[in-house]
Formats: sequence, structure tokens, C-alpha cells
Amino acid sequence: MSGASERYVGRPSQRRVGALSVPWSTMGRMSELTRIAAPDGIAPATQYSHVVLGTGRFVAVSGQVALDEDGRLVGEGDAAAQARQVFENLRRCLAAAGAGFADVVKLTYFVTDMAHMPALRAARAEHMSDDHLPASSAVQVAALVRPEFLMEVEAFAVLDA
Repeated sequence: MSGASERYVGRPSQRRVGALSVPWSTMGRMSELTRIAAPDGIAPATQYSHVVLGTGRFVAVSGQVALDEDGRLVGEGDAAAQARQVFENLRRCLAAAGAGFADVVKLTYFVTDMAHMPALRAARAEHMSDDHLPASSAVQVAALVRPEFLMEVEAFAVLDA
């Protein structure tokens, strides 16, 4: 069985927390990611990793919004429903590249209101465990491409070469 090998790095006194093999299958590929929760001189992150390193093929997923496969809005005015659809769309895009959420090294959240972040975190938790969080940025924007969109999320992943 293939697996993603991960190494967690923290403060100097806890520099190597250990290697963790997480089973997953992505077309028989294996990638190694190193997540640094707290680089020297940086406060520890609680909802993301400060740094994620990886080698291999780079995958960029354009910002995903809450449209279903027929192009219809899912969850008008409902941040939780939109967040679930956004993460489902990310899952499908990653799969098209032979990747999964275990390969994601960076998420960028664009929200029209920071009050939508708990809904995004809940949707993310359905796909990613707290011990496999990517580097992340959250940006509040005045508007997205269509006024009914509450959020957009883009992803970057690394696959084994």
C-alpha cells in the first residue's frame, strides 16, 4: 500500500516530532511532505502549518466557488453549504490531477466576510485532519466574480515526480 510520508517540525526543543505514514492511494504515487508548525521565532499556528515542503510535481487548482457540476449555485446565502460545495469541487479537481487532500501544501481562502471562516474550517475538517493542515492564507475581499458567491478557495499540491 502506498502512503504519504510526513515529518513534523516544531521549535528547537521539539524539532523532530517524528515521521508519520498516512495511508492513501493516488494512482500508486507516494509523496513526502514536511510540515513546519512553528519555525524559529514564529508563534505556533493553530489552524494551519506555517511552512510545507515537498518535492515532485506541482499541482495548482484555480479558485473554486460553490457551483455544482451543471454550473448552478449551491447554497445561496448559506456559508456552510457553499463551503461544502467548494471543498467538493477542490476534491474533484485534485483527483483529476491524480492528487488528494493529503498532497495539498497551500490553501488560499477568499471570503466576502471573515464570519464565513468557521464554515470553511468545518468543510475543510471533513477532508483534512488537524495533523495534516497545509499552509494557508485567508483574505477578505470586497466582492467575488458573482455577488452570490460568499467564498472562493484555491489549492496548491505536490505529487511525487
